[in-house]
Amino acid sequence: MNANQLSRRQFLKSSTLAGGALVIGFHLPLSRRRAQAIAASDTAINAWLKIHADNTVTVLVGSSEMGQGVFTSIPMLLAEELEIDWSDVRAEMAPVAPAYTNLIFNMQATGGSTTIRSFYEALRQVGANTRELLVAAAAQDMGVYAGECVVAKGIVTHTASGEARKYAEVASIAAQLTPPENTALKPASDWKILGTPAQRLDVPAKVDGSAGFGVDVQIDGMLVATVRDCPVFGGKLKSVDDKPALAVAGVKAVIPLETAFIVVADGYWPAKKGADRLQPEWDFGQNADNSSEKISTLLASGLEQAGNNAHTVGDAKVALQAAAKTIEAIYESPILAHSTMEPMNATASVTADGVEVWAPTQGQGIVPQVVNGVLGTPVEKVQVHTTFLGGGFGRRFEMDFVVYALLASKVVGAPVKVMWSREEDTQHDFYRPPSLAKVQGGLTEDNKLVVMQAHIVSPSIMSRVFPDWVQNGIDSSSVEGIADSPYSIPNMSVDYVMQEVGVPVGFWRSVGNSQNGFVMESFMDELADAGGIDPVELRRQLLHDKPDQLAVLNKLAEVSNWGNPGEGRHQGVAIVESFGSIVGEVAEVSVDNDELTLHKVTCVVDCGTIINPDTVEAQMQSSIIYGLTAALYGEITIDQGRVQQSNFHDYQMVRFAQTPEIDVHLAPSGRELGGIGEPALPPLAPAVANAIFSATGKRARKLPLTKDIQLTV
Repeated sequence: MNANQLSRRQFLKSSTLAGGALVIGFHLPLSRRRAQAIAASDTAINAWLKIHADNTVTVLVGSSEMGQGVFTSIPMLLAEELEIDWSDVRAEMAPVAPAYTNLIFNMQATGGSTTIRSFYEALRQVGANTRELLVAAAAQDMGVYAGECVVAKGIVTHTASGEARKYAEVASIAAQLTPPENTALKPASDWKILGTPAQRLDVPAKVDGSAGFGVDVQIDGMLVATVRDCPVFGGKLKSVDDKPALAVAGVKAVIPLETAFIVVADGYWPAKKGADRLQPEWDFGQNADNSSEKISTLLASGLEQAGNNAHTVGDAKVALQAAAKTIEAIYESPILAHSTMEPMNATASVTADGVEVWAPTQGQGIVPQVVNGVLGTPVEKVQVHTTFLGGGFGRRFEMDFVVYALLASKVVGAPVKVMWSREEDTQHDFYRPPSLAKVQGGLTEDNKLVVMQAHIVSPSIMSRVFPDWVQNGIDSSSVEGIADSPYSIPNMSVDYVMQEVGVPVGFWRSVGNSQNGFVMESFMDELADAGGIDPVELRRQLLHDKPDQLAVLNKLAEVSNWGNPGEGRHQGVAIVESFGSIVGEVAEVSVDNDELTLHKVTCVVDCGTIINPDTVEAQMQSSIIYGLTAALYGEITIDQGRVQQSNFHDYQMVRFAQTPEIDVHLAPSGRELGGIGEPALPPLAPAVANAIFSATGKRARKLPLTKDIQLTV
């Protein structure tokens, strides 16, 4: 069974004893001899849980921790049903194994705000089954009926006699028993850990500096390398004279590749110094004359093409012709880089016996197949160590940084850590796609919205990453945020034109929702203005049959004091549903002599069921700040086939002094569990743009906002 063959049923079935060992959530049976060795020790070792002699429990986390909190929330799922005290819970990174397959992706990977949605029920079931198994073991050891026992904080107590056993004391007995398969899960009313602000398990190590990120990896005999890729996308390396680099003290090798070269040294500084001295000869290829202007022209040409229909309700064409009042707008979103705070890096050790990889990756389950494809190493001889990630945002789902480490180690015959410079990172990303959207709307005589038509033009992410997911010319990630809008519009049509632009594109935090949320929610405000109706009231009308969305909107209007921002301040509203969660935001701004000040962002989120309220609030804040950078500053431009930006001086981030007050309100409805890593980003740009319109009368239809209408921050 490989990672792509693990169903939810198999996941739960494997969460039982196999071969006599306490194996929770693991797909392979252990031998009886191995089981006896475990039972005799002070620790019960398995795929999800390690029960130690001091009755603490370590949970193995198979998903990547990039600041979004899964290193805490995954253990919370197990700890709640296992009935252990949170102070006794530890966490560590899991290896690559089918047990840790994300049941939504059907691979061991982290993204799409799916981790908790994937494991929520399955891991609670693992915890509940394990709890009952340990209760049965304790009852057997005490010579009583399991039904006469209660469990709390990892201790099983016989209610009549008061005799008790710790989990650690009966693990060896539990290893010999047949566990239950479908233990009833605790109702939310009985939760002690889930739904509480549990202390994050990764914080202490990140505070004292002991947390291991990719850049922290140190291996005996390790060399350090840096990479220089062709500055034009799709170009190739013709030749490079390695002598100037080899003349630098510490430089060990220059490795030419098809599209790049790697300089390997005994440290990063000599590697970078050596790379800077080289003067490679490149074949820039067909993209050598590419530019932002050409890309804009390509996208604009798509507006004149017939698109593939992604969504249809009623007859938009006829309704638009019959509307009493129509409006039209074209929205443009630029290319964006990820700019993870930890530069891209990976470490590899390639030997005759196998391959080890240490990487801050979102796709650890993919790495063995990548190693096999690059080096031919059997996947069973590949060991992957997932480190903490200094930000992911979709960039670390890619495998280019891992491949460079593999090739470098293979050539020099030693472990090699390959580290990108910030410049290399900025100029060789897999970027958020640029997009252009033409939107038309029609109102009745009494200003009711009856029709909306959208024509979206952008490159396709899925065509490269998951081509089978592109159906009938539609990349669903390119139209999400508009085609799946919850608004009740009697006549609606969404078309898509796939237009490649010679720039590599990939997943960027909130994917298509990031630009399409801007389009949809900005246009809602334009419709409200055209109809002379309050923007919140228009949205209320369009959500009349969506009680969860309407509840978020009403809560947002209440807590933001909508309509009463205070003297000199102006408000803008947006509400977007993405990744299973509904997020509404109100931005409060003032504009004085073309200087924009962001005073406050009020956020209301319904993610269905809350696992850790502190994590939800932190991710709302994180997405808002990340989205604010994109809304105000973010733009990658191309000239002569090259990215013009290189570092934070010309690819600016929002700084502390520019960050507004962020007021987050949680409004869980109990609906199906939603994600929290991304959904607060899409409403941010339109909320700010709508507030700017309220303040200035200027409508920003192109990102970044400050460039479109010439504001400073």
